[in-house]
Amino acid sequence: MNRSAIGLHHQSITSSGATTPSQRVLAIDALRGFDMFWIIGGEYIFKAFDRGVGSPATQWISSQLDHSPWYGFTFYDIIMPLFMFLVGVSMVYSTTKRLAADPSHRRLWKHIVIRIALLWLLGMMVQGHLLSYDIEKIALYSNTLQAIAAGYLIASLITLYLPLLWQAAATVGLMLAYWAVFAFVPGPGAPYDPEGNIALHIDKLILGNFQDGTTYTWILSSLNFGATTMLGAFTAYILRAGRRPTRTLMILASGGVGLLLLSFAWMPLHPMVKHLWTGSFVLFSGGVCVLMLSVFYVLTDILRYTSWTAGLVVIGSNAIFAYVTSHLFDYTSVARMFLGGLEQYSGPWQWFILSLGGFAVLYGVLYTMHRKKIFIKI
Repeated sequence: MNRSAIGLHHQSITSSGATTPSQRVLAIDALRGFDMFWIIGGEYIFKAFDRGVGSPATQWISSQLDHSPWYGFTFYDIIMPLFMFLVGVSMVYSTTKRLAADPSHRRLWKHIVIRIALLWLLGMMVQGHLLSYDIEKIALYSNTLQAIAAGYLIASLITLYLPLLWQAAATVGLMLAYWAVFAFVPGPGAPYDPEGNIALHIDKLILGNFQDGTTYTWILSSLNFGATTMLGAFTAYILRAGRRPTRTLMILASGGVGLLLLSFAWMPLHPMVKHLWTGSFVLFSGGVCVLMLSVFYVLTDILRYTSWTAGLVVIGSNAIFAYVTSHLFDYTSVARMFLGGLEQYSGPWQWFILSLGGFAVLYGVLYTMHRKKIFIKI
């Protein structure tokens, strides 16, 4: 692969098996839809199913749909880093396409700044209590969309102005800088204590009354949000490099396993904590993301088994719209108007029925938008 940065690599790749800037790997869109499914309804559907069944198997599935309390990793812990990782993948395609049409960095940065501002505003609406219009309740930095905005900004700077080797060095540097703060800067308590760690101390010091009141950290963690986004960008480079699909798969799979092994090696010194977005969490979640994309890539782009992806693509094609509206609007209340009367017959299955109904309402909106080619992009 050419070692130039994205900003210098404008040409379409036309060699066998490669994609041009305007083409997409179906696995990316399908995986984005899979990720969004859990955010906009899948979690509630499967938890409601457990309420109806109550078996050890369904209880375990339900437990995997909660975030780990501090150390460790559950299935649901992959949702946010996968969202961020896929932004990194997509930005390589979109940035290359924009620069191919107009090499002006000034216009590109206008788009980047507007996108970051919109993501930040939407994040405040979704989780920062902006719509409460109560200054006492507003949190300035508290949401996945804002983490994506921070990661996107850092990744844009790295990919636009550094050659490939230095992009890798910068990504490693972000994680090492984060670790160094934990290793050498004392906080109010133990380094990885939920209430006394340095990252939370920085948030409280800078954000003050606008800190979200949780043990999730944001300002220092932005360094590693950038690293997670960059892992997506490197994955896009591999996908676009023009190799045979089977060779691409081997590189992706080995890269994913390599990230997992590096994570395990770092954990004794730098534990895996999603709340803090530690470097070992970046590597572990990044490895899982790459391996998940590898599985989707095998099914969709190698075996050409694509019929099952249609529904996921519908969800993924308007991912930001789906995410925001699922948090701002109660689609279940719409379903309740039609299905609420079934409670007298459904008993413990009523929540499952309503969860399915609420998801169906939102999916109907997304399907209509997709058919009419309405795509809300930021």
